[in-house]
Amino acid sequence: MSTKEANEKGWNELDIIIVTGDAYVDHPGFGTSIIARVLEDAGYRVGVIAQPGWDNTDDFKKLGKPRLFFAISAGNTDSMVSNYTPSKRLRHEDVYSPGNKTGLRPNRAVIVYSNRLREAFPDVPQVIGGIEASLRRFAQYDYWSDKVRQSILADSPADLIVYGMGELQILEIADRLNKGKAISGINDIDGTVWKMDIRSWKEKKEDTLGECIEIPPYTEVSKSKELYANAFRIIYEEQDHIRGHCIVQVHPKTVIVQNRPMRPLTTEELDHVYELPYTRETHPSYNEPVPALDMVKFSINTHRGCFGACSFCAIALHQGRMIRSRSIGSILMEAEGFRNIRGFKGTINGLGGPSANMYGMECSKWEKKGVCKNKVCIHPDACPSLDTSHKKLIELMRRLRELPGISKVFVGYGVRYDLALLDEEYMEELCAHHISGQLKVAPEHYCNSVTSVMKKPGREVFERFEQKFTDINKKVGKDQYLVAFLMSGHPGCTLGDMIETAEYIRDTGRYTRQVQDFTPTPMTAATCMFHTGTDPFTGKKVYVATSQKEKSIQRAMLHYKEPSNHNLVYEGLKRANRLDLAGNSWNCLIGRKKGGKNGW
Repeated sequence: MSTKEANEKGWNELDIIIVTGDAYVDHPGFGTSIIARVLEDAGYRVGVIAQPGWDNTDDFKKLGKPRLFFAISAGNTDSMVSNYTPSKRLRHEDVYSPGNKTGLRPNRAVIVYSNRLREAFPDVPQVIGGIEASLRRFAQYDYWSDKVRQSILADSPADLIVYGMGELQILEIADRLNKGKAISGINDIDGTVWKMDIRSWKEKKEDTLGECIEIPPYTEVSKSKELYANAFRIIYEEQDHIRGHCIVQVHPKTVIVQNRPMRPLTTEELDHVYELPYTRETHPSYNEPVPALDMVKFSINTHRGCFGACSFCAIALHQGRMIRSRSIGSILMEAEGFRNIRGFKGTINGLGGPSANMYGMECSKWEKKGVCKNKVCIHPDACPSLDTSHKKLIELMRRLRELPGISKVFVGYGVRYDLALLDEEYMEELCAHHISGQLKVAPEHYCNSVTSVMKKPGREVFERFEQKFTDINKKVGKDQYLVAFLMSGHPGCTLGDMIETAEYIRDTGRYTRQVQDFTPTPMTAATCMFHTGTDPFTGKKVYVATSQKEKSIQRAMLHYKEPSNHNLVYEGLKRANRLDLAGNSWNCLIGRKKGGKNGW
């Protein structure tokens, strides 16, 4: 992060400089660290500029000019999500910054950083990646401006996007540039997006369309919600490295070309990435802790990918739906290494990936045919071709518990409970050894019409899991509880659905503090529904609460007991013609309004 550190390594020049919107934390839970370590492992000299000031170019020049290229990322999250709440208010905390401080990254960080670097170093190639660039690679609905924005590659002077998990792509780009290839000639690497001028596209279009799919151009999807939904469906269905095609989208001043997705890493490659010498510490230049590290410092990533394909989640379009798992030996070696790290007290506080219990699961069709184009592996039910056995995971958990110096291995969150229900041995293992009093699960909603749109299991599945959880805890002699996470304002959710859910919470005693309002983040199916009012896969209309007032009312329904929410709950009940739930009888959600601002 400084020329002094480079000199200490004997480097008088850097090959690649990574610019990131997060503080620099050398931990495999942070994308910048993984990419930096992978490049270093390949022999490249890598520098990191973390959270640079963007009012001028000074911070962008502090490591000098890289020999090969700049790699640019907003950090572990989209910068707009980092900076704003679902109600579009500025956040008061940023867990990826020292001391939880806000204001250390700009809005639309990738575009801002790219422009500043082009100003400072006009001739240096730029490769953008990470969540923000990956999920804004095509024309995309932007919740914060309430409009369809161009591809981030059209909005920035960058040369290439690395989308998805980027180790293989970034190494190939580095190797080609190192051999003297011009960045303008690098346009055939899987898992990358590049741009060509409109004249060239018109000349090559007839020859190229046999290999590529052209989706409606920006000028059309920005005006037509129907075309936007169709474009999203094609992008989603082609997100497969085996059967996926190149996709082209014309923009007013350039043409965006996405090559087919990069293959996932093999088990051996994944092991190698996670066995690189991460310190699992913040950079020593920081005087304050970075809170995000505390959450994951002694956790272990066991696999990548998620076949759940929840509508509100972008993992399917970033990591993919195929599961790629590390070997048990590699995971055990990482756990053993914790004993040499300052502050480790014997507890591994997280074990899993995007989900906690998809480790080792595979489909018999994935290797030859890829993921199914028009099906979801476990919705509404698990596909017979999918191996839902938890045997490999159970073996892993047992072997971790046997390691000297490891006293506890907790799985406190991320369990896909519809999968867990299919394997009682796993649930017994989980309850007996791997929960620290509470298990966080995410039913998201208790109205089946809403969970269907979410592609989540219905209420009855959660009830069966809760009962099984209770029974097994009694069997193993544990006093443990479920903490349920719920979501309001998701597409498909009406005010009536929220009232039904509030009544269900009232009747079952499932009142929870863990509630979030749906945020339309880039490139999710739910965001497409929010913008278009249409399910992109079925073409059916979907109800959407678009006004901030209705979104606030929906969220207030889940916390109907809070006096500060009573005015909003009352307004919602009035709108739905359900004032029978405002009064003094046993089944009322709130008391009777007496008049005055807070008279209840």
